[in-house]
Amino acid sequence: MTSPTSRRAVLGALLTGGALAAAPALPRGERRPGARPPHPTRPGAHRTGTLFLGTYTSTTPGGTGVGVASYDAATGGVTSRTVVTGVENPSYLALHPTGRTLYAVDEQENGGVTAIALAGGAFRVLGTRSTGGAGPCHLSVHPGGRWLLSANYASGSVAVHPLAADGSVGERTELVAHAAPAPGPGQDGPHAHQIVTAPGGGHVLAVDLGNDTVYTYRLDEERGTLTQLSYAALRPGAGPRHLTFHPGGRHAYLACELDNTVVVCGYDPATGALTPGAPQPTGTGEGTSYPAQLLVTADGRFAYLANRGHNSLTRYAVGGGGATLRLLDTVPVGGDFPRHTAFSPDGALLFAANQRSGTVTSFRVDAATGALSRAGAPFAAPAAVCVLPV
Repeated sequence: MTSPTSRRAVLGALLTGGALAAAPALPRGERRPGARPPHPTRPGAHRTGTLFLGTYTSTTPGGTGVGVASYDAATGGVTSRTVVTGVENPSYLALHPTGRTLYAVDEQENGGVTAIALAGGAFRVLGTRSTGGAGPCHLSVHPGGRWLLSANYASGSVAVHPLAADGSVGERTELVAHAAPAPGPGQDGPHAHQIVTAPGGGHVLAVDLGNDTVYTYRLDEERGTLTQLSYAALRPGAGPRHLTFHPGGRHAYLACELDNTVVVCGYDPATGALTPGAPQPTGTGEGTSYPAQLLVTADGRFAYLANRGHNSLTRYAVGGGGATLRLLDTVPVGGDFPRHTAFSPDGALLFAANQRSGTVTSFRVDAATGALSRAGAPFAAPAAVCVLPV
């Protein structure tokens, strides 16, 4: 297995042009753990990491492609490096487990997924494949490294593509439309918003905002097809957007965009069944604050929710081995409409991509208390909607 530290070393060598032997192919069926252990930055250390930024290129003001920036692990400061052009509306990004290839959705009417090779600081677009749907807004790489999963928001479907040894994307092997249950109140149809692999790699879960539903699939790792096993229905009008697993693997958390709640779910690793609990508050008061997603620390003790309307980050204490969330506080995000957040690989920093203000803000994460404190100045990034630190 590739540890987070060695993966960062691999990526660092690729980005700087250092000599590096070819990485071995992943053995069939090999799994990488979803939770990354914390590696606190040493006092005084000034390690520099890379920050990939997903943007909208069709808005005004907008981005011009996938942004590439550097960040200082000690100060949280971010500086611009370059932009990878040739990708339309790369609004969500994912990295291959080897660290050699970056993937982006093309969020437009004729949706696509694009592969970008990372080598020697010269980023090379390997090509784009159709997702078979409209408005793809999320993608993820199956832990084995052989399949790319994507969610088409506008057409309410999920797709599977094979990945070649060089990281390029092959022709689609699966497209599943979410036809049942019926759309929630005020919805015009299904809206697939996320597709992720559960811990252990045995099941794939797709979150559909339009149907107020989370679907559980089994991925055939030989053929790249999906078989639906079950689905979990949220209360009508919840608008589930993103699901995040607790490191223990038996609980997951849903950010519900439309009713301004979070939901703790039980998860059965044997069957893939998800069991939603009661809705819980976001700490943002009355009204809809369009919560975006939750992050959970690698030690499973704290969770953070990005609230777009409230422009804040809510901190929760996690209890019962992942079974409970206790609201602690909210802090201003320092920007407008935090669309996506992510931890640095060592868990010491949290980054927020603020879509409407066109900024990325950085926070230090206190390992003992989970408290957030601002780090560095806001970084200008037009239409920033995804942040991927490595």
